Amino acid sequence: MRLSPRNDVLVVLYDGVQSLDVTGPVEVFAAVARFPGRSAYEIRTVSPGGAPVRTSSGLTLVPDGDLESARPGAGTTLLVPGGRYRADFEPRLTDWLRAHGGAAERLVSVCTGGLLLAEAGLLDGRRATTHWYVCEQMARDYPAVAVEPDPIYVRDGPVATSAGVTAGIDLALALVEEDHGRDVALKIARHLVVFLRRPGNQAQFSAQLAAQTARRDPLRDVQQWITEHPDGDLGVDALAARARLSPRHFARAFQAETGVTPGRFVERVRVEHARRLLEEGTEGVAQISRACGYGTPEAMRRAFVRTLGQPPAEYRRRFGPTRTP
Repeated sequence: MRLSPRNDVLVVLYDGVQSLDVTGPVEVFAAVARFPGRSAYEIRTVSPGGAPVRTSSGLTLVPDGDLESARPGAGTTLLVPGGRYRADFEPRLTDWLRAHGGAAERLVSVCTGGLLLAEAGLLDGRRATTHWYVCEQMARDYPAVAVEPDPIYVRDGPVATSAGVTAGIDLALALVEEDHGRDVALKIARHLVVFLRRPGNQAQFSAQLAAQTARRDPLRDVQQWITEHPDGDLGVDALAARARLSPRHFARAFQAETGVTPGRFVERVRVEHARRLLEEGTEGVAQISRACGYGTPEAMRRAFVRTLGQPPAEYRRRFGPTRTP
């Protein structure tokens, strides 16, 4: 973990920018100034021509300066927020990013700001994410980018890209933790009444939202029952009986209507439930594994490694409750 501060945060503004993509991360970075002995970030906003910009919600933001005169360098975190996507990108913006974006020590995008980085060629050969709604578009239009549609943010070397809106806050907290330590980031999260508990590889959706809602009542009822009873018998035969369908018909219909197999949906629900218990409670891993229907801690460990890339004990160490005086 690097604890020597990076002092400069440069935020790019443009017409149609999403205001929360700007203010969410900026509030996180600005909050460091409240901590004695910490080097506050110098936050600057710039726009093409230095002109005020109108956000997608109709608010007007007045930048500190002209984009053309800004030069990111060592110690600079360059933040590119998302906004209303247009096929005709502002050429002054993409040209500037292409010429100067790579000089920043950290290059960060929020939401569809990743499309601007991709258009400037700054994501070529890198892993990246963006808002789920445009992940397919990014993959199609920028084949040199390895698009990862599931995580809320992705770090690839000095480049960090995040999903929609609030994911930018998660990413900003991760960057503050990298610069100033977990205690500072945690206190900022509490002050902003957000959670410093979402790892970058957490899915953009909850298990219920990641899958489509089934059209037919019996299948929809089964989906709801699964989320309410993660410790129940969630095998295909038992779920099919609850839907009053044959196991084969149930499995085929469930996947057709939700986009995932019953087993995959069950795994997502159980991991999500176990993750919440690890984040918020003090029960042991063995107790949590039983409460989530795994039966054994080893079964839960395998599911966590497969889904989140880390075992439950490590997940709790990083994102579980933190005792404070």
